[in-house]
Amino acid sequence: MSGDRKVKVLYDERAIADRTEALAMEIAAAEPKDLLVVAILKGSFMFAADLLRALHRAGLEPQVEFFHLSSYLEGTVSSGNVKILRDIESSVRDRDVLLVDDILESGRTLAFAKDLLAARGSRRVLICTMLEKPGKRVVAVDADFVGFVCPDVFVVGYGMDVAHCYRELPFIGRVVTAQDAA
Repeated sequence: MSGDRKVKVLYDERAIADRTEALAMEIAAAEPKDLLVVAILKGSFMFAADLLRALHRAGLEPQVEFFHLSSYLEGTVSSGNVKILRDIESSVRDRDVLLVDDILESGRTLAFAKDLLAARGSRRVLICTMLEKPGKRVVAVDADFVGFVCPDVFVVGYGMDVAHCYRELPFIGRVVTAQDAA
């Protein structure tokens, strides 16, 4: 599927790397206690890995867990229902939790995860996203740390996909459509 389509770069590797380092410093400045990083799969896996290494360089020693949550299923528009496909195993009671996701768009997935972790007794739940599309929000939730405010286009790369394609790209871009070429 992806071989016959072009992708226009929105954020290149260097911009992503620089912003990730800056985010790690911002997170360290928030002085998290007994930090548990919870990456939301699948889209955040590349960002989460880079952010964890940057957090280490910033002097933090977080533990790591993974939520596999989905509201998209096979489509490109949120279904409105968030499902837990894989839960975390660690206790969050009295810990600071940093939710890491690729993009904050509708807000459903992150609001669901934040509320769930708060209900399980976390001391504080912070949210870090690589991208944010503020105009798409349907649930009242804000990220504490944002890499880039993204234009209202469907993005791929750096872990994000369309129909399981493009995740491997080292940059974030948008698929060029026939209308773009015209």
